[in-house]
Amino acid sequence: MFQFIYSQLIRLALPFILIRLWWQGRKAPALRLDWQPRLGWVPEISGPVIWVHAVSVGETIAAGPLVRRLLARNLGATILMTAMTDTGLAQARKMFGDRVTYAYAPYDTPGAIRRYLDRINPRILVILETEIWPNMIRQCRRRRVPVFLINARLSERSAKGYERVKGLAVPIMKSITWVAAQAERDAERFRRIGVAASHVEVTGSVKFDVDIPDDVREASRRLREQLGRRPVWIAGSTHSGEDQQLLEAHRLIMEHHPKALLIIVPRHPDRFDSVAELAEKEGFVVARRSSGQEPGQAQVYLGDTMGELMMLYGASDMAFVGGSLIERGGHNPLEPAAWGIPVFSGPHVFNFETIFERLLADHGVQVVAEAASLAKSLDHLMSDDEKRREYGEQALSVVRKNRGALDKVVEGIIERL
Repeated sequence: MFQFIYSQLIRLALPFILIRLWWQGRKAPALRLDWQPRLGWVPEISGPVIWVHAVSVGETIAAGPLVRRLLARNLGATILMTAMTDTGLAQARKMFGDRVTYAYAPYDTPGAIRRYLDRINPRILVILETEIWPNMIRQCRRRRVPVFLINARLSERSAKGYERVKGLAVPIMKSITWVAAQAERDAERFRRIGVAASHVEVTGSVKFDVDIPDDVREASRRLREQLGRRPVWIAGSTHSGEDQQLLEAHRLIMEHHPKALLIIVPRHPDRFDSVAELAEKEGFVVARRSSGQEPGQAQVYLGDTMGELMMLYGASDMAFVGGSLIERGGHNPLEPAAWGIPVFSGPHVFNFETIFERLLADHGVQVVAEAASLAKSLDHLMSDDEKRREYGEQALSVVRKNRGALDKVVEGIIERL
């Protein structure tokens, strides 16, 4: 009954979802041009298919090492990467080129899911983190398609939400073949909401297995040469409500380090122009990467391109990870940590609870409450090369210490194929 009600509600909502998609297409025309897969009309794929679903950019990046391992295994299967956002698919294409197939994921109506599965006929479905779509999961299981929830996390708040709709949640959770949880607390919550205990395993976070391809390292080295011998800090994946604070921090830093450069990378492309305008309004000399402007004389360098955040972290001396000065929940701090540079964050990091706990335990991240304290900490490290290297090594050490989850996940998938 609950599944039926859910399906009817999603069908009723679909016209409004499509109108919203059309409206968003004003700034992202690709959304209007490639809408058919969202309703299940995806090009047919012959032969075995491994379907890897990641909702957006962050999950797509996290899926990268997993997909590379699966490609290296030569499994004789097409890997289909799907996302719900245009930025997620753009990130996937940048990482893999023509080595995998891409498509938007279907909306979770019974008809769209049925058409999608008819056309791709997957051997397995691998879902990153907690993208739980009832019709997608239930229809896969009816077709005997194993469903793996990888790098799975579940907050206490979300677990309580699922417990309130047990009639819908439990049948879905019982349809999941394997949950590879980030931590024991996540595993316990999945068991509470209906996943069989024998289907849950704590593997750790695959995000610790971050890899930096050689071409990214080379691009980072070239950019650093362009930036010159000056202090460079980066604010990655920023959100509305943070940019003003970060620009204020940069102004304070420049009082003691007038040649310092801030690289700022908004999380969403539709904010690129507004952040550039804000920085110029605040009196900073701004260069935009998308325009090919030389960053040498800039005070603020806007990273307004897709799929280059990892490279930009590598060209920086220190990093602030956005989405954390506001109640957004933070973003992945392991990307800058993997470069061995000091990592800073605001206090709101509930989306990366386990990762931050491990970084904090080994002094691999510094948490600041507001712009003034961030500026003070960055200012200090710009004047102390030895301390900066020490903090960077501590961050990298946490990454190295916690590697290994990816091997467990890959072997778990292979065993269950």
